Amino acid sequence: MNDKEPTLPVPNLPVSFVVKYLGHHAANGLWGIKHTRKPVDILVAEAKALPAGVILPSVEIVISQDGFSFTELHGKKDRGDTHTFTVEVISYGVQDLVYTRVFSMIIVADESLKSATPFVCHSFVCDSRDQARQITYALAATFQNYGRKVQKHISDSGKPMKRLAIDLRTPEELAEDNDGETEV
Repeated sequence: MNDKEPTLPVPNLPVSFVVKYLGHHAANGLWGIKHTRKPVDILVAEAKALPAGVILPSVEIVISQDGFSFTELHGKKDRGDTHTFTVEVISYGVQDLVYTRVFSMIIVADESLKSATPFVCHSFVCDSRDQARQITYALAATFQNYGRKVQKHISDSGKPMKRLAIDLRTPEELAEDNDGETEV
């Protein structure tokens, strides 16, 4: 048995990607493809219902050791607001199994869990399924780095920290395991 962590295809952070922002929708759970499935289906249906000539906004995603951010691009030099999520509030990230060009992640929007929708799924349409996979790997590298910090914190203080999840299975592997995870 090998105790070494697997090497991910995106070793150097930060990395950036230009994609389309599909939007965000409430998620019913903290992690798992079963909690991104319904939000993605809703967001894709909304995107397909957009009037002719209306397109999804282009955004630049930046994934760093500290987390994930995206900024709307209005032109070559004109940028909108930046939305930043630290690694501590990202609970899950995955390449969608049905829409393989879609990357989604679940954010803990209300850490007290007292609001009606404490979890939010943000989804992005990539240029290719490979780009969606690269984003998944980049976020996994962020989680891996955070995991090392958690282990150091635990060994130094003896106190646990939050856990995160990234699903590195291919869409085909996710579909194989789909029966036990998705809602009907």
